[in-house]
Amino acid sequence: QVQLVESGGGLVQPGGSLRLSCTTSGINFEIYTMGWYRQAPGKQRELVAAVARGGSTNYADSVKGRFTMSRDNAKKTVSLQINSLEPEDTAVYYCNARFFTRDYWGQGTQVTVSS
Repeated sequence: QVQLVESGGGLVQPGGSLRLSCTTSGINFEIYTMGWYRQAPGKQRELVAAVARGGSTNYADSVKGRFTMSRDNAKKTVSLQINSLEPEDTAVYYCNARFFTRDYWGQGTQVTVSS
């Protein structure tokens, strides 16, 4: 059974930081491209960051310089370090694992940025 479990969300003030984690099981983690997506109320889900099986990363323009994604193949986890949070970052953040037609999602973790 494939499972992706996100953690680390919460309420944070503007300018603050959070570290999101995604723990996986049931997949051959090393071959998957891992991604973090987010969905704000009334908006479509969007890609925030992704790390390929070889370790290369790409980021949405809106988060470059503030978000850092990493993967740990030994622990089968990915993390997303989020700095300089802005109210516009408020959303549910989802972990995604993708390998060709295999596409898995976690349940999401809420990030709320508010003073």
